[in-house]
Amino acid sequence: MSLELDIQRQVESDNLPSDEQFQQWAELALQQSQGQVAIRIVDENESQQLNKTYRHKDKATNVLSFEMELPDELGLPLQGDLVICAPVVEREAMEQNKALHNHWAHMVIHGMLHLQGYDHLDDQQAEEMESLEITLLQQLGMANPYGTVTDE
Repeated sequence: MSLELDIQRQVESDNLPSDEQFQQWAELALQQSQGQVAIRIVDENESQQLNKTYRHKDKATNVLSFEMELPDELGLPLQGDLVICAPVVEREAMEQNKALHNHWAHMVIHGMLHLQGYDHLDDQQAEEMESLEITLLQQLGMANPYGTVTDE
């Protein structure tokens, strides 16, 4: 499996995962043989602006996924972009009594699955996506993130 990952850090913090961790989590979630993804780590202002512009929700959110939609005949492995809001991820981990490292892994995996067409708009889709997330996180030795989570 080959994943070309571009990591853009607009926020600096000692609590952010390393490039190697981002690579490991994104590769684990990649359900195809290859791909190109950008992960942008942002503050609450940028997350809120993007969420308002693209989802019409005027608040910062943990992860936004922007799937690249190219014609198949181009044969390019572009998956898309993930925008992850560091302060929201940190706050959620604390509020939900989760290890910060584990919550970061979950957000990357969750976003990567969105880039590949997974969603949670109805119960059946949510069950399929969450089941895959749980399985992938277990491969990393991490607990089910939905045990105490109400809204991811």
